[in-house]
Amino acid sequence: MTKVVEFLNVARAYVRGIPILNGVSFVVSEGEVVGLLGRNGSGKTTLIHVAMGMLFPQAGFVRVFGLSPTEQAVEIKKRIGYVAEDQVLPRTSSIAELIAFHRYLFRSWDDKLEREILNRFSLHANSKILGLSRGQARAVALLCAVCHRPELLILDEPAAGLDPAARREFLEVAIQFLNRAGTTILFSSHYMGDIERIGSRVVMLDEGKVFLDSSVDSLREEYCVALVPTRSVPDAELFAHIPGYLRARQHYGDWHTVFQGTPEAIKERLERSLRSDGIRCERIDLEELFVELMGSNQEQELS
Repeated sequence: MTKVVEFLNVARAYVRGIPILNGVSFVVSEGEVVGLLGRNGSGKTTLIHVAMGMLFPQAGFVRVFGLSPTEQAVEIKKRIGYVAEDQVLPRTSSIAELIAFHRYLFRSWDDKLEREILNRFSLHANSKILGLSRGQARAVALLCAVCHRPELLILDEPAAGLDPAARREFLEVAIQFLNRAGTTILFSSHYMGDIERIGSRVVMLDEGKVFLDSSVDSLREEYCVALVPTRSVPDAELFAHIPGYLRARQHYGDWHTVFQGTPEAIKERLERSLRSDGIRCERIDLEELFVELMGSNQEQELS
């Protein structure tokens, strides 16, 4: 498939010797909806800023449509839409003035899509930005980002801070109006539920690297959590030698260990390797899986 965004060994630090990104590599192909997931400070926003040409990689490279975001910024920005959590709109402008400005910038502006989004969010063109609610202002930012029908839409926590209903409405509109037409979408979120609902693939960042890259379907079907009594396994290092192991944390009297594999296969594998009884393996929803994987930087988390 055609590569739309490509990261290869991307590294970036704000303080010397403390990398935010430390060798990130993955590709977003045409038509994909990819969710970036990770704890606060895991590098999601930094990676998006690198893709946008707002930051340069200190090692490795990034390509968008095969072009350099820092060297061919104008050509790339004509083909993308972008909405961020901290995006600031000119407060004294009206919605109509912002639309006129973006229609001037983008000759491919879709008037029909503009009207649909205005109606969907009950926005009035003459309203000033300063008089809008947070959710309405975010909807205006989305309108400005998508009505030129971009080939790539980048969303950086765009619905953070909105109530659950508004967040769902915002994200579903973005997907409904663009991905059905084949637009590629890369978005970051703190909410696994958002990614599960609208994404097709998850890229999870941890400690500056890609910790997990999997389709949403695979996460549902091919991963499980095993609860192993700590009395029979004194050291989490013992799990590292078992195929499929990802991470373990200590919770009360059990190790919570995440494995790639079916519960039945992992239970059999653990019992054979550890010669321990009392092991329970189960599938969990994606929100719980994220907590088990990202709940701690350390392999042992005492609660």
